[in-house]
Amino acid sequence: MAAAVEPEPQPLSLELLPTDPLLLILSFLDYRDLLSCCYVSRRLNQLSSHDPLWKRHCKKYWLLSEAEKTRRKQSWKAIFISIYSDLGRLMGSMALSNHYRSEDLLDIDTAAGGFQQRLGLKQCLPLTFCIHTGLSQYMALESVEGRNKYEIFYQCPDQMARNPSAIDMFITGTSYLEWFTSYVNNVVTGGYPIIRDQIFRYVHDKECVATTGDITVSVSTSFLPELSSVHPPHYFFTYRIRIEMSKDALPEKACQLDSRYWRITNAKGDVEEVQGPGVVGEFPIISPGRVYEYTSCTTFSTTSGYMEGYYTFHCLYYKDKFFNVIIPRFHMVCPTFKVSTARMETNHNEYAMDEDEDSTDTDEYEDRRRVLDIPAPSGRCPRHT
Repeated sequence: MAAAVEPEPQPLSLELLPTDPLLLILSFLDYRDLLSCCYVSRRLNQLSSHDPLWKRHCKKYWLLSEAEKTRRKQSWKAIFISIYSDLGRLMGSMALSNHYRSEDLLDIDTAAGGFQQRLGLKQCLPLTFCIHTGLSQYMALESVEGRNKYEIFYQCPDQMARNPSAIDMFITGTSYLEWFTSYVNNVVTGGYPIIRDQIFRYVHDKECVATTGDITVSVSTSFLPELSSVHPPHYFFTYRIRIEMSKDALPEKACQLDSRYWRITNAKGDVEEVQGPGVVGEFPIISPGRVYEYTSCTTFSTTSGYMEGYYTFHCLYYKDKFFNVIIPRFHMVCPTFKVSTARMETNHNEYAMDEDEDSTDTDEYEDRRRVLDIPAPSGRCPRHT
C-alpha cells in the first residue's frame, strides 16, 4: 500500500499572518520605521495606516489631544504626517564637499534621556542631535557654570584646556521661544533654502547680490560650530554661491567660468588674496536661464571677516573674449559666545601663582596672550574656492 504523500508546506508570508500580532509588533516601532513600512509591502502598507498606531506618536511628539484631533477633522496618521512635513523633519542641514551635518529635533523622551549632570554641562537638556557629527544644541535649565537660565547653545570644548569640563558655548538663543520662533520664521519666509526636500540653514542677505551684464551672483553664509573653537580662536564658515544668467539673455552670451579671485579680510584688517582656476574643481558653463550653485568654506582667527572678488569667464561663441563678473562682498560673523568658567578659574589660579612667586619674567604671559592671535590650522579647510 503506497504511503500517503504529505502536501508541500506553504511558504510563510506576511499575507498569511493574522492582523493582531502584526499590529502589536508595529506598535513598538519608531515613527520613522512606521513610515517606512508604508512602502515595504501591500500588507504592511495596509496595517501601518491603522490609526491608533499614530495616536501614540501624535501625543508623544506633537503633544496633541483628542480635542485637537476633533478640531482638525483628520486621522491621527494624516495629522502626524502634516506636522512632520512642516516642522519635524530636520532642524536644517549643512553640506560641504567633505563634510555634512543634519540636525534632528529630539522628542521629549530622547531629550530627557540626554539630560546632563556632568561638569561643564550641568543642568543642560539636549534639544537637537546630529548623527553625523555628534553635535547637539542644549538648553540650560538652571543658571550654573556661567550660563543664563533657558539659554540655548552649542557646546565647544576648549581645545587647549587641561580640564575636560572647560566647555565654551556658542549661543543660539536666549529662550526656547525665541530660538524656535526664529527657526520657524526662517523656514516659512524662505530665509532658509529648501534643496531636495531638505532645509539648509544658510542665511542670505538680500543686499548681497551683484549683477554684471546678464549674470547675477548671490551669496548666503552659515557658521559651523562643530569645526570652530574659541580657544584657540578658529571660526569656520561655509558659504553657498548662486550664479545665474538671465533667461532673456541672447544665446550667444553663453560662457564658461575659467578662474576666480578672492580678497579675504579679517576683523583686524589683514588681507589675503587667493586666485586660481575654476571653482571647487569645476569649470561650469552658464547659458540663458541656467543656474550654477556650489558650496565652499573659509576660516578666520578673528570673530568676523568678509570676502569679495570676481570670476573670469570666456564666451563660448567668441573664444578670445574674456570678462569679469563681480562677487558681492559678504560678511561672516561668529555668533555670541561665552568662555568656560572652568578655564577662567584656571587662568585666575595660574595668575595668582605667578603673583605669589613674584616673577618678573613676562615671556610666559606674553606667550599666553599671543595664543589668542595664532592663525587657524591650514589643514582643516583649504581656501580652494
